[in-house]
Amino acid sequence: MERTLIILKPDAIQRQLAGAILGRFETKGLKIVGTKFTQIPRATLEKHYADHKGKPFYEGLVSFMAKSPVLVLALEGKNAIAICRKMMGATFGSKAEPGTIRGDYGISDSFNLIHGSDSPAAAEKELALFFQPGELVQYDLIGAGWIYDADELK
Repeated sequence: MERTLIILKPDAIQRQLAGAILGRFETKGLKIVGTKFTQIPRATLEKHYADHKGKPFYEGLVSFMAKSPVLVLALEGKNAIAICRKMMGATFGSKAEPGTIRGDYGISDSFNLIHGSDSPAAAEKELALFFQPGELVQYDLIGAGWIYDADELK
């Protein structure tokens, strides 16, 4: 099983879309292993977006993410990173396909509702930035046999 970080950004929270978006991940079969409703400190945002430092959008992005609380999620499932990225859709709602989170809930070319890790290495780094050791929960999902092929669970 793979874990990934998802952040429901300030626009998702201010538009009261957190439950609807989280529900889509659960309906897909992904397991919640960590959650935090938090206002991310600027220093943490600067670490999280360090790869973008120096780009024209960096300061605006960090400021935007600091404006409002966010919901930080750790999700787990088979191919969780690729599945979440596909569910999120293209970066901006105006270009995202209907049926994706951004395609269904977004239209902006600047606000994009959600962040998701883009690789296993990024997921490991991002999960460690937002969750302390012991904060992610390990448990058996009773209905997993109904989500995955039974042979895949062995």
